[in-house]
Amino acid sequence: MILSKTRSRIISNTIIIILLVICACIFIFPLFWMLSTSLKTIKQVSAYPPVFWPKPPMWKNYIDTLNFIPFAQFFKNTVVIATVFVIGNLISCTFVAFGFARFHFPGRDLLFLVLISTMMMPIIVTLIPLFVLYKNFGWINTYYPLTVPAFFGEAFYIFLVRQFYRSVPFDITDAAIIDGCSYIGIWWRIMVPLSKPVLAAIIIFAFQEIWNDFLKPLIFLSRTKLLPLSVGLYLFKGTSESVDYWHYLMAASVLFVLPMVIIFLFAQKYFVRGVVVSGMKV
Repeated sequence: MILSKTRSRIISNTIIIILLVICACIFIFPLFWMLSTSLKTIKQVSAYPPVFWPKPPMWKNYIDTLNFIPFAQFFKNTVVIATVFVIGNLISCTFVAFGFARFHFPGRDLLFLVLISTMMMPIIVTLIPLFVLYKNFGWINTYYPLTVPAFFGEAFYIFLVRQFYRSVPFDITDAAIIDGCSYIGIWWRIMVPLSKPVLAAIIIFAFQEIWNDFLKPLIFLSRTKLLPLSVGLYLFKGTSESVDYWHYLMAASVLFVLPMVIIFLFAQKYFVRGVVVSGMKV
């Protein structure tokens, strides 16, 4: 009986592992094909049957890509926008979440419900009013529409930090108040250091959001020298001459994806821990 249960468990685990490996290969294949295409010649790109791995790999495609399109300028613009966006969300969301988690005031739960309900509103609904507003402010063709809203908080990130703050015992903050610490001091000296896992999750989420953002830069920016990589690569793809340069486009796409992969690999432990802990207490 025990042997049959052990055998069935081994078989079921083996089937699950095989299915997971197959799913992983399906998800990884587009990344593999992008990397493979970035190392091909133009003849290998259009060859049939397809060439899955070039021989020899053309590593100079990456150097040629940097000279073929203004990649350095696009990359610099994206880094500047992403850095300000992430910092703005870290400051605003942790501060607002501290108020929702540690203060009791009339209408707090209703206000938080209204905040959460904004997550159900698609960006396309607010795009035209925002464009009119930013145009009146004179912010079109500047980075203000992409960075300033981050300093007013985002509902999902506020929710994550609030859930984490609610898991911190009140005895810690009460002891700090008795010792004469202000609420700002409690937030900065106690709550923020304790919330490193959830802050790592916010950094990854916010960085991915702004790094991959295409619609808002396309609407609010029209000068080529201000464009981030997401829009810059699309404009390059749309030119008539780009048909013969798919290997360069794939090389630029690999460089575009690489920072996101590196950040996740270094912060995945804190990312998973932050998401799990922030959902423990409702």
